[in-house]
Amino acid sequence: MTENEIFAKIANLIEEKFNVAADSVTNETNFQEDLKADSIDIVEFVLELEDIFGSEISDEDAEKLTTVGQAVEYIANHQ
Repeated sequence: MTENEIFAKIANLIEEKFNVAADSVTNETNFQEDLKADSIDIVEFVLELEDIFGSEISDEDAEKLTTVGQAVEYIANHQ
């Protein structure tokens, strides 16, 4: 899966979960600052990413994912 495909899936998930238009999501979108996600939102989001992409994200790694771009890069590198 390409990074563009990963980004599109993540943007669609953000649209569903955070009620933000997918076309307004960028690689720089910050989960806490831009999407107002709290720690529970982030845990749920990471669990959904694991389900969608079929890979496990450790708690330590999940804490480092603060932007959409970082999430895309992480998933691309762990396919």
